[in-house]
Amino acid sequence: MAWSKRESGLVAWCLFQRYFLVGSNPAETKYRVLKIDRTEPKDLVIIDDKHVYTQQEVRELLGRLDLGNRTKIGQKGSSGLSRAVSAFGIVGFIRFLEGYYIVLITKRRKMADIGGHAIYKIEDTNMIYIPNDSVRVTHPDEARYLRIFQNVDLSSNFYFSYSYDLSHSLQYNLTVLRMPLEILKTETTQTRQESFDIFEDEGLSTQGGSGVFGICSKPYEKYVWNGKLLEAVKNTVHHDWLLYIIHGFCGQSKLLIYGRPIYVTLIARRSSKFAGTRFLKRGSNSEGDVANEVETEQILYDASVMSFSAGSYSSYVQVRGSVPLYWSQDISTMMPKPPITLDQADPFAHIAALHFDQMLQRFGSPIIILNLVKEREKRKHERILSEELVAAVTYLNQFLPPEHAIIYIPWDMAKYTKSKLCNVLDRLNVIAESVVKKTGFFVNRPDSYCNVLRPDEKWNELGGCVVSTGRLQTGVLRTNCVDCLDRTNTAQFMVGKCALAYQLYSLGLIDKPNLQFDTDAVRLFEELYEDHGDTLSLQYGGSQLVHRVKTYRKIAPWTQHSKDIMQTLSRYYSNAFSDADRQESINLFLGVFKPVEGKPHLWELPTDFYLHHKNTLSLSQTRRSYTYWWTTGVLKHLPLPFDEVTCAENRRKLTVKKFHKYEEEIDIHNEFFRPYELSSFDETFCLAMTNSTRDFMPKNVGIDPSPFTVRKPDETGKSVLGNKSNREETVLQRKTAASAPPPPSEEAVSSSSEDDSGTDKEDEGAVSQRSTPVKVTDAGDNTKITENVVQSTKDVYGVNLSDVPSEDDITIYARFVQLGQSQHKQDKSSQQFCSKHQLDRVINLIPISSFSQDNIYEVQPPRADRKSIEIFHAHIQAGKGNMQPLGKDDFLMYREYIRNRYL
Repeated sequence: MAWSKRESGLVAWCLFQRYFLVGSNPAETKYRVLKIDRTEPKDLVIIDDKHVYTQQEVRELLGRLDLGNRTKIGQKGSSGLSRAVSAFGIVGFIRFLEGYYIVLITKRRKMADIGGHAIYKIEDTNMIYIPNDSVRVTHPDEARYLRIFQNVDLSSNFYFSYSYDLSHSLQYNLTVLRMPLEILKTETTQTRQESFDIFEDEGLSTQGGSGVFGICSKPYEKYVWNGKLLEAVKNTVHHDWLLYIIHGFCGQSKLLIYGRPIYVTLIARRSSKFAGTRFLKRGSNSEGDVANEVETEQILYDASVMSFSAGSYSSYVQVRGSVPLYWSQDISTMMPKPPITLDQADPFAHIAALHFDQMLQRFGSPIIILNLVKEREKRKHERILSEELVAAVTYLNQFLPPEHAIIYIPWDMAKYTKSKLCNVLDRLNVIAESVVKKTGFFVNRPDSYCNVLRPDEKWNELGGCVVSTGRLQTGVLRTNCVDCLDRTNTAQFMVGKCALAYQLYSLGLIDKPNLQFDTDAVRLFEELYEDHGDTLSLQYGGSQLVHRVKTYRKIAPWTQHSKDIMQTLSRYYSNAFSDADRQESINLFLGVFKPVEGKPHLWELPTDFYLHHKNTLSLSQTRRSYTYWWTTGVLKHLPLPFDEVTCAENRRKLTVKKFHKYEEEIDIHNEFFRPYELSSFDETFCLAMTNSTRDFMPKNVGIDPSPFTVRKPDETGKSVLGNKSNREETVLQRKTAASAPPPPSEEAVSSSSEDDSGTDKEDEGAVSQRSTPVKVTDAGDNTKITENVVQSTKDVYGVNLSDVPSEDDITIYARFVQLGQSQHKQDKSSQQFCSKHQLDRVINLIPISSFSQDNIYEVQPPRADRKSIEIFHAHIQAGKGNMQPLGKDDFLMYREYIRNRYL
């Protein structure tokens, strides 16, 4: 089975009465044409003939259009067909008070690659007004709406893919691909290609083995940001024209394990429901959609094998989002921390029930809540949310089976951060281990034989669902603080780091599911997560992260404090002055507000509360049960998510089509390597992406190249290549780290997370053993620093040359000498200085190559088998002009080539 591909190139041609959008596949062998009428002042009239054109047919069509619309035959003039714009896809269509606009992607940049499917970031867009000037009816407020709409910067963190569904997780996408073949045959669409096909009768026989099923699933609407923009044409045009975009973050880095490329990808999907800025969108709306809801997925796969069916892929998903209650903060007081108020009483946890019902459908059980808000405060502020959330979870758990109950973990992260006696990340690591063991993770291959033969203790305790094809993640961790920014990002990083260790272990890349700080792998992952946190923080809060992982490790440099202050001021300024305009833009872009003639304009509304809470405009005709608060059918399939279960309701979300195995649409090799394009190594994505060896591994000679080796604090590729002024600080920090005791083990930290919120007994415990940077206060210390710049041979080469070689090293050297002497075929009398034990170890060596003699001076070629000899003789005969008769497969391949190339 394979994904069905979509158009990747688009050209808009302009006539006075129509726009013609010509879309092509990457090889430019197949085309579709979309016709847009320009004579309607306010209506959108689109014609899609759903015909697949060849390159020659498109040229003839455009030529006839150009020729027929000139003022005189044979005369080139401005009245003919003109090229308006080249683009990579359609974002959608939007109308304010005049006619419709079309939004096109005019510039893109590749950000990631998953199994040969490219993920692009939108770099630039173009809005084109469709009606021509002769029928345009102007409105004085049109320009203002246009300006508000364009405040949503589409070139900032919007992503799309032609062939991979970004709105769903990797687990969902690969679960759909593994659907039983019998079900797909019944669901296969009966539509036939309308273009003439001379091989139509012998191409796709349902009985033969030449058919490949292509699957296209409906996107998950919550994470699609242009759903309303495509609503006007969704049921009119072919689905190849529909390009769904997500908003959030996408980053990918290459982890090289002794040359083996492992791609680490981080994808964050921001919800388009109840979307907005920090203080203007808090809590939840009436449908259970919460503010700042982001689904973060980390994908790990071996890039040496691209295929989804043959490759090794793993993923782990976690969620952040505001506390699912009716609450808000009044920003009119201009306070840095406005008071939290509960807007409505909800004794039956109706809003929380709607929210957790959505999560049970998408993720299964258990749902784990990690609540990081403050528990002890002089003035009751954040604790208001904790008390209400506990009451809601307690009420909902009464009606769920105990094995599927919602797990609630409160932990006051801010209190432990301020304490000098507690280590925040060690305690988070304990929580992360327990969470990953409960939810498990996704991997598309069965456990390795080495893991079955010698399983790790923690591996046997791992949760999730084990199936014949691998493992499935069941349930999800939902992390929240008040803003879901700084504390939440650090907690998610620690859980992701723990899950990454299990993912690497499941793919057979490490021998134990543990990863330590200050290794190349964790540094690469930490940089990805910091970019992820900065991006999400800018989108919701207006500034980058204030507190980072290094802040909680207490190894951040002193210059970081001034940066934190600047980020705090930037966030305050954005919240006070620019968030209202951004909120209006988001409401207009997402279709929450639609301009209507004669009704108040967007900027005239006193509040947008009723726009996001639909129950304020009309009462629901159906009332949900207070006890059976979940959707029918969800509970029956737990712990599996309902969305991934094979049932009639989910099959209706799929479009299945059968392709020939030689179709270009499903040829992943041509899609990825692009043999029809001129490639430049300087522009190749896999060479330009962040690389653990190039960017993180120290450049010293003799360094262990493993990305799982613990390095010294600032010993990375970036710091070693940095300027000279940073080297003295690097040396000083190395001295400090070398003199510090090792960090405490996980067993030394209490695993109880529910006791953390009550008292401060932990403050009396042992002092954290993490090292902290030492401040340079005396100028006389510079002489000591200079002395340590000259490193010892132990630091440079990994061995002290003054040490006497060990007995094992001497034995290995003696074997090496004896092997060299035996290759020269010297007389045995010259070998009597070796002991009998050493001679036995040399004589009993077995050649491992295909040659009969493993010798650099004498080579006997291996014998070729009969099939190889026949192929060689056929090649010789072909060179002489004597061609072999072609078989049925050869004819079929040649016909497919002719049809795709010329017809």
